[in-house]
Amino acid sequence: MQGKGVVHRDLKLENILVDDSMNLKVADFGFATYKKINKLQSYRGTMTYMAPEIKEGKTYDGKQIDVFSCGVILFIIVQGIFPFKEAKKDEYFYNLIINGKLDQYWAKVGGNSLSPEFKDLILKMFSYDGAKRPTVEELRNHPWMAKSYDIKAARSDLIEKLSEMRSEKTADSSTGKEAMRGTDDDLQLVRQSKTGLDSGYKFNDMNHYDTNASPGYIKELINSYNNDYASSSLKIE
Repeated sequence: MQGKGVVHRDLKLENILVDDSMNLKVADFGFATYKKINKLQSYRGTMTYMAPEIKEGKTYDGKQIDVFSCGVILFIIVQGIFPFKEAKKDEYFYNLIINGKLDQYWAKVGGNSLSPEFKDLILKMFSYDGAKRPTVEELRNHPWMAKSYDIKAARSDLIEKLSEMRSEKTADSSTGKEAMRGTDDDLQLVRQSKTGLDSGYKFNDMNHYDTNASPGYIKELINSYNNDYASSSLKIE
């Protein structure tokens, strides 16, 4: 994508699709652009995946902010949690990173056992200064990425496990064990789940989440709309 001069600006897990052969597909190019990609200004992206320069209203390089978002995706895949709530200087976890309190950071996110190579890669991708983040070529050549790995075997194993899960789900559905909204046991598990990362959400048994968005975040979105689509003609107080 970057090799074709295109930046996405909303890379996140929800926009990464996987086909039956475990091939990845990038989706939702609504914020993508190919114009002046190294000097962008529009407020684009999803809060937890956005690079700090976008949040601060700076002119930014689209390639560099996509690398930051990929870092968030990679961290979630490896560690199973978000690395921080959002990349702001006053956000607790990101503040630990940019101030070099790395031992404390890794302890807080349960990452002490992660390899030194992975820690080095992810921290570079999370750099506050976009110019210090690795390019795609540098990512490919990083020691963590260059480790010997049997991709075909891993792909085959994942496909087999996915097939087993689908078969089990089909069997449950055919015997009436699985309802549209899940069994009572399933719902009880969700109600009791406490990850520490869902404090802004509450489960309401209606197959969706209610979001408690902060007024400041909503104002940012309104200002972005005003600048991009209303030529700053709206009066916002």
